[in-house]
Amino acid sequence: MPGVLYIVATPIGNLDDISLRAVATLKAVELIAAEDTRHSKFLLSHLGVVTRMISCHEHNEESRCMEILQLLQDGSDVALISDAGTPLISDPGFRLVRAVRAAGLQVSPIPGANSVITALSAAGLATETFHFYGFLSSRSRQRATQLEGLRDVDGTLVLFESSHRILSLLQQLDQLFADHQCVIAKELTKLHEQFLCGKPSELLARFDADKNLTRGEFVVLIDNSRSTASKHLDTDDHHMLSILLEEVSVKLAVKLAARLTGKKKNELYQLALSLSDPGTTDNPK
Repeated sequence: MPGVLYIVATPIGNLDDISLRAVATLKAVELIAAEDTRHSKFLLSHLGVVTRMISCHEHNEESRCMEILQLLQDGSDVALISDAGTPLISDPGFRLVRAVRAAGLQVSPIPGANSVITALSAAGLATETFHFYGFLSSRSRQRATQLEGLRDVDGTLVLFESSHRILSLLQQLDQLFADHQCVIAKELTKLHEQFLCGKPSELLARFDADKNLTRGEFVVLIDNSRSTASKHLDTDDHHMLSILLEEVSVKLAVKLAARLTGKKKNELYQLALSLSDPGTTDNPK
């Protein structure tokens, strides 16, 4: 009988945040495939797990697939773990899971800690709709373009960021999401866990006052929900777009108005269409 590939969630900080089922699975399988064996050995030692472990990360995942597939076909159970949290969520493992499923073998998740859900649960922002984007580009210009594209996404936006780029990200948020409430969840479940709340400029001031805040790992949440943003178009927007449309195209007018006002592009676009062709829809009063 073929074996099972178990996708096992591990703690994101506090080593005791792991399920009994996860511990039992890690002890029962024949092999553990870990993102970084040097990192995971401390967790396994803490749990009393002595199962054989091999590395499976973004640089060797392709070659490991055949090895793990053979073990599964021979009847051995294998567990996949990442450095922290749920595997495949901004972590390696996708190619392995896809290959195992393509081979007709069973993949079984062992749920547990996840930094996205952990941050959302305590941030105090709307959770009816949220969008997870993980790490944006490490290049400032590309990251700015990505953030610009997120301005029209309705809901709470969730990003990951590293210690050496958190200030750069906050500076760009101050340009593109200046009036939006943000929450920086820092070192979740660890000794120095913090939730920093405020507009980007306020958060930048806090980071400037305390350089130690840049240390650690960050989940960045941005309130981009229409229900809480209260950014309805008004007569000033009508006037601004009217002037812009006298000089530039609809597309450019909307882009400029969105950057100046921080309001939704799709709403500004509908207004711009009505102004450029009054017969398409009623003008706002």
